[in-house]
Amino acid sequence: MNKLLILVAVLAPLAGCGLAEVGVAGGASAASKAEEVKQAQQTEARMQKQIDAAYGQAAEQRKAAEAASE
Repeated sequence: MNKLLILVAVLAPLAGCGLAEVGVAGGASAASKAEEVKQAQQTEARMQKQIDAAYGQAAEQRKAAEAASE
């Protein structure tokens, strides 16, 4: 509760000059970038799984081809 009152007391004078809005916009921008990074990491992980699966399938096909040629 005390932290909220302190926050309000600090931000109230800044609200008139727009400085508080800049801080809020900066915070929103940082949160947006963090979400973008998270999504990019998830996409990278999915792509890596697909690549690994393709390599595994190719290895199985090579084994099958070698076994068939013997």
